[in-house]
Amino acid sequence: MLSPLSTMETHDGTTRYLIVNADDFGQTDSINRGIIQAIENGVVTSASLMVRFQAAEAAAAYAREHPRVSVGLHVDLGEWTCRDGHWSLLYSVVAENDAAAVADEVSRQLAAFRQHVGRDPTHLDSHQHVHRCEPIRSILIDTGRLLGVPVRHFGPIRYRGDFYGQTHNGEPYPEGVALEHLSRVLSTLPVGITELGCHPGLSDDIDAMYKAERLQELNVLCDPLVRGFLQLEGIELRSFHDVA
Repeated sequence: MLSPLSTMETHDGTTRYLIVNADDFGQTDSINRGIIQAIENGVVTSASLMVRFQAAEAAAAYAREHPRVSVGLHVDLGEWTCRDGHWSLLYSVVAENDAAAVADEVSRQLAAFRQHVGRDPTHLDSHQHVHRCEPIRSILIDTGRLLGVPVRHFGPIRYRGDFYGQTHNGEPYPEGVALEHLSRVLSTLPVGITELGCHPGLSDDIDAMYKAERLQELNVLCDPLVRGFLQLEGIELRSFHDVA
């Protein structure tokens, strides 16, 4: 494990560090298998666990058996889906504008994470990035401060979400998860620490708008050329364990 964040950032003033974090760990068995494959055979170093789904326990079991893999809490308050160009609410856990209900749900999911994994999360984020808006934003930032862990989008760790296989309208965008595109993303990383979001997975049990793209991501993240490109660029892989 490296030194704390402040020391790592100023190690030589020129190093680029990369955390590759897979979202949706625990959502389905096939997503679990894809993320584990991307960890063991690719460049994924961290994952964010969704505790509300049946496959969460299997994902947590892997986390318990592999403590060097940093695992955060992927707060799940609902999901929107796009069909034929129209966005609709697929499910809702609590009203996102009800601060008290959101705070209670975040506490419940944090307690479930601790029960499943046996330790605190190494970082916090949310499904479909809903914590970028209030009141979820303040609640998650306060929770991260209490835990002493990073919260995506808020803090010194930069976030890159442009390795993604769909447009903002939910239309397929295979170029966004191509090897060439990932190489361009990596080549533009600044000095310091960057989190690259990704969504690898197999697709045999997924009923969601983001399905085939998961397998495309997995193939690219496991391509040996990616690790070679990181070495060529002098980019060092890290996990959230290294920025505690």
